[in-house]
Amino acid sequence: MLVDPITSTAPPLTGRPVLRQLWRDLVFVHWRVDPDEIAPLLPRGIVPDVFDGSSWVGLIPFEMRDSAVLGGPPVPYFGSFTEVNVRLYGVDASGRRGVVFCSLEASRLAAVLTARVLFRLPYQWARAASVLSDDMVAYRSERFAPGRPSTMISVRPSTKAVNGDALAEFLTARWLLFVTRGTHTVAMANEHEPWPLFEADLLTLHDGLIAAAGISSIGARAPDSVLYSPGVVTSFGLPSRIDA
Repeated sequence: MLVDPITSTAPPLTGRPVLRQLWRDLVFVHWRVDPDEIAPLLPRGIVPDVFDGSSWVGLIPFEMRDSAVLGGPPVPYFGSFTEVNVRLYGVDASGRRGVVFCSLEASRLAAVLTARVLFRLPYQWARAASVLSDDMVAYRSERFAPGRPSTMISVRPSTKAVNGDALAEFLTARWLLFVTRGTHTVAMANEHEPWPLFEADLLTLHDGLIAAAGISSIGARAPDSVLYSPGVVTSFGLPSRIDA
């Protein structure tokens, strides 16, 4: 199968955006993982995407701000919250690369319910919050669910920009989201300016979200990549069914 090249510039959306959001103070923490371990977790018609012989699992906390639907104004209060997601990387039968979310923790119940109903995304209601300072970015989340899976992450962003790094682009330059809707798989395109990315030093990490997603091989192993971005404004297009 021919796979589309990675590009740091998003293809323009076709049609009217259905969702617009500001993503701020993102931390990208990633581990190598055997493609065979994650293949069963991907939607129908999606296979693991691979870099340097491995697929990858990401733990990404950030601040969501000013969510707006169908070109309307930002939704007050409910449109801004802390999010922590666990995500995988896949390719569809046409060779298009995208992300697959195992879970998305969010601190606004209304946003969780809306995203589940409208977009079929696996949002989870959680007690999630951030602490941001000049030299540290920290996130904490605990899910309101049996077992209360949680995570705690803190990093110190550096001033060393990551420009043209092949792995960083593989992990962040993603312009499709794959999600299961009923018996089908659909894709949602997104676009934003190229990521401003910087190296970051990991200070603290205690995570149970990846294991709760069904990925047991990570354990307490140190991550293979830690990056930081001050953020971007992103827009999503209408979902479309893919060929399985």
